[in-house]
Amino acid sequence: MAALKYAGLEDTDSEEELPPGWEERTTKDGWVYYANHLEEKTQWEHPKSGKRKRVAGDLPYGWEQETDENGQVYFVDHINKRTTYLDPRLAFTVEDNPVKPTTRQKYDGNSTAMEILQGRDLSGKVVIITGANSGIGFETAKSLALHGACVILACRSLARGNDAVQRILGEWHKAKVEAMTLDLASLQSVQHFAEAFKSKNLPLHILICNAAVFGAPWSLTEDGLESTFQVNHLGHFYLVRLLEDVLRQSSPARVVVVSSESHRFTEIKDSSGKLDFSLLSPSKKEYWAMLAYNRSKLCNILFSNELNRRLSPHGVTSNSLHPGNMMYSSLHRNWWVYTLLFTLARPFTKSM
Repeated sequence: MAALKYAGLEDTDSEEELPPGWEERTTKDGWVYYANHLEEKTQWEHPKSGKRKRVAGDLPYGWEQETDENGQVYFVDHINKRTTYLDPRLAFTVEDNPVKPTTRQKYDGNSTAMEILQGRDLSGKVVIITGANSGIGFETAKSLALHGACVILACRSLARGNDAVQRILGEWHKAKVEAMTLDLASLQSVQHFAEAFKSKNLPLHILICNAAVFGAPWSLTEDGLESTFQVNHLGHFYLVRLLEDVLRQSSPARVVVVSSESHRFTEIKDSSGKLDFSLLSPSKKEYWAMLAYNRSKLCNILFSNELNRRLSPHGVTSNSLHPGNMMYSSLHRNWWVYTLLFTLARPFTKSM
């Protein structure tokens, strides 16, 4: 019917007929798309029926498919010595029947960590998770370990880390889990952790930067930096850089950085649009806990994006994530106001 229209015949009421100004074309691999010359846009769905189609079968005898200088596919009829952008097989298209989505998406806020990994065998995979003795770090560690991965819980307190290990072993005595000391508030501790891990001569397939502090009062680390900035961002940045060679040698590998939607509510540039380092590690006078947290989460995302740009060609991908709105955890423990807010919001949040 589209061919009739472009032959100058009247438009019809057929569902398959194209409205005025539309053209039907095909890709190199046979998928049909529609060009709207009035609005200068293209789409996969038929403008009337909403269906997707692909052409069926081979080109007729004497026809050949070519591509013009703009990348558009056209067709050459060697018998009649003519060319056209109209695929001669369009009269024999078949409807694409994708699987219809269910009324509920595959995963949502009610999905558990164990459900996400159901059916996956992670045997042979080595994972490091920071802050894995509690909260979402612990649930992540447990889920990965119960699916066969060798998981290292990188924790500031080795005692709490070992307690988390025992809880996981209590569910499956064959789980491969180990706790190691990592204090992100100390760059020396980060270096020692990286050296200790490398001494094990293990690969590293997944590095999850999960540990964070929230609502903490102003303080400086032993390195002279504001603690929220160093624990949430700089410590992880240094850790990834120290383990980058192991990640690359273990490819395909990935880095996952736990960030937050609150990264949207801050800025790290000065009035001229340049990065303002004083905002990253502010003085006590300029410090506000919520802004410090937001800025650290923005740094997480910027770091993850750039890391992926640099390392993905070498088989190491990096992604940042938002774990969920107002997720109830021990993150709020530093100030009673946050504890109160989290308690009031508890009925509307996801559980660990």
